[in-house]
Amino acid sequence: MTAKTKQAETKQAETEHRETEHPKQDPKDTSNRIKDPKDWTTGSEPMTGAQASYLKTLAEQAKDEDAYDPDLDKAEASQRIDALRKETGKA
Repeated sequence: MTAKTKQAETKQAETEHRETEHPKQDPKDTSNRIKDPKDWTTGSEPMTGAQASYLKTLAEQAKDEDAYDPDLDKAEASQRIDALRKETGKA
């Protein structure tokens, strides 16, 4: 076997290994799973503009003026959005 042939076989084996071992297919890998908002690393940052807009809309639809609070953080806004979506039948 020549060095070039051995190198080609090694490269092919590495490619096959990468194709069969995909991190998203590993059921033990939870890195890309939906997390509870209280566990978010950025959960304590101010809510995003999109969250604020959606929360305001949902609060109006639910006729709950206290549901919208401009001082909510991302995690709190997400939890309130989920609750209002259920309340308004949008979940």
